[in-house]
Amino acid sequence: MTPRWLGRLWDTSTGRFGVIVVVVIALTAVVAVFWTPFDPQASDIGDRWLPPSWPHLLGTDDTGRDILSLLMAGARTTVFVSIGAGVVATVVGIALAALGALTARWLRETVAVLVDILIAFPVLLIAMMISSVWGGSLWVVIWAVGIGFGVNIARVTRPELRRVQQSDFVLAARAAGLTPTQSLVRHLLPNVAPVFIVQLSWSMAVAVLAEAGLSYLGFGASVVEPSWGLLLADLQRYIGVHPLSVLWPGLTITITVLALNLLGDGLREATDPTLRHRAAEIHTPGVVA
Repeated sequence: MTPRWLGRLWDTSTGRFGVIVVVVIALTAVVAVFWTPFDPQASDIGDRWLPPSWPHLLGTDDTGRDILSLLMAGARTTVFVSIGAGVVATVVGIALAALGALTARWLRETVAVLVDILIAFPVLLIAMMISSVWGGSLWVVIWAVGIGFGVNIARVTRPELRRVQQSDFVLAARAAGLTPTQSLVRHLLPNVAPVFIVQLSWSMAVAVLAEAGLSYLGFGASVVEPSWGLLLADLQRYIGVHPLSVLWPGLTITITVLALNLLGDGLREATDPTLRHRAAEIHTPGVVA
């Protein structure tokens, strides 16, 4: 991949929206490590249910906590889970894809069957099963989403590795004495990177949604950790009386997941030459006889 794909990503409306929102969320998480307008866990009964106003720009909840501070602190949890799940998915996906594409036939077929079995289990179900044994935590979400989507990455990346492996330049490198591991690092992975990065961005979107959903159900973040899902679970009881307070965490989760999905679509358009050529044909006017 060359830096040109970044320009193509920015030229697409979906990619531009995804990049902007993801950067804003990441910067918010970094800022929240050092500063939030108020202590996210500090309660003040005298300020409960304040409407959006200064200095509580998004209002307060039923215990007087500042909702903006809670959302900023929750961004730290979201970014932590997304990056953690992405790292686990990367390791699992590359390992399974390499084993399923570059090893002996019996091992390739065994890995293919294993991937088909694992992919049948929904990520949330895996997380809930692990939580029932080990207890709910952010690490449960990270490992469940990472393993679950790592299997998806392996399923998509494996045929691409097989295709690149049969290319002339890879065969020439192997004939020149390059080991399978060196060939994987130097030639195979860089050539399947576009497909891999797109799948990874989608896995991070699933991680955000899974963390919020599992925390909402009580299987994710503990009550002492700031989380958008926990905040939504706390406030949804008052939706009939204070609907605006429920809007903020729900809207934040929706926009973040949407941005990561659109970023994945934008990356696919920016890195897939087939889609670019098809788009060029659509926008090129035909010759009138």
